[in-house]
Amino acid sequence: MSQPAPAATAEAAAAAEALAEDLAVRLEAGERRALARAITLVESTRPDHRAAAEALMRRLYGKHDQAIRVGLSGTPGVGKSTFIESFGMMLVKAGLKVAVLAVDPSSARTGGSILGDKTRMEYLTREKNAFIRPSPSSAALGGVARRTREAIILCEAAGFDVILVETVGVGQSETMVADMTDIFLLLMAPAGGDELQGVKRGIMEICDMILVNKADGDLKPAAERTRADYAGALRLLRKRPQDPKDFPKAIAVSALEDRGLETVWEEIRALDGWRREGGIRDNRRREQAVTWMRAEIEGRLAELFRSAPAVAELLPKLEAQVGGGDTPPDTAAAEALAAFRKALG
Repeated sequence: MSQPAPAATAEAAAAAEALAEDLAVRLEAGERRALARAITLVESTRPDHRAAAEALMRRLYGKHDQAIRVGLSGTPGVGKSTFIESFGMMLVKAGLKVAVLAVDPSSARTGGSILGDKTRMEYLTREKNAFIRPSPSSAALGGVARRTREAIILCEAAGFDVILVETVGVGQSETMVADMTDIFLLLMAPAGGDELQGVKRGIMEICDMILVNKADGDLKPAAERTRADYAGALRLLRKRPQDPKDFPKAIAVSALEDRGLETVWEEIRALDGWRREGGIRDNRRREQAVTWMRAEIEGRLAELFRSAPAVAELLPKLEAQVGGGDTPPDTAAAEALAAFRKALG
């Protein structure tokens, strides 16, 4: 394979730097179109786009970090989109700029995604101080898009005060979103004792607040009982020394009737203020940055592995052998890795 001429390489690098500089200036001026274009740029896998995206991140990283990053997860049907719209509208009316990074599940078969959050948040979409960006998870583990961390940095550079990161479903997504946000909210529906037993201890330990949604109408008594059940369960957990003694906590809310939303915001601000004053937030973000670096290394190694011609040629054969029961998966994996190491020389 022929190598690009030095002049062409230098020209491409100059173009990437010029694009990054232009976007950085427009982002910091609060231009919405620049934000949308910048997120598209960091999500792209084209080599020239990746070069420009990295140049852009170098310009912006560490310069804008005053926003509160809030992660939100919950089971499908619990009302995440309704809650985000009601909560976001309340914040906008209070004079804050709100960005929503909503991750839609990608199809494992086609790679496509629904990207329907803008239609489910019709009022928030119309607000000039709100920005909603649905992104496909693209098979990334944990229900978050691979470039969600970069998108957070871009939204901060554009001057947003609160960044809400909605994840796909529940499971590994809790750990993933906790590794990129300051406050993690777990949205739950009114439930019985059996459903409470099904909530994993690990999820309870990493969330900062459990919000029991749909505390309205006939479901209000059930929501209050569920809130009390979760509050009791949270009290049994070992307290986190870095947080106030009354956290984590459970709160009943109604996104439909806007009930409890102001309380949630007050609690978010109180916890965020506590962590900032004690240096906990800064320490946590430093740890998250290291996690981000490790995830990027793993992602790039996987791409390098799959793109190696020797591996690309061998993998279909190994998959057929494993699927047919002729070769153990670990043996096939070892053979593929051996081919990769040999290709690297």
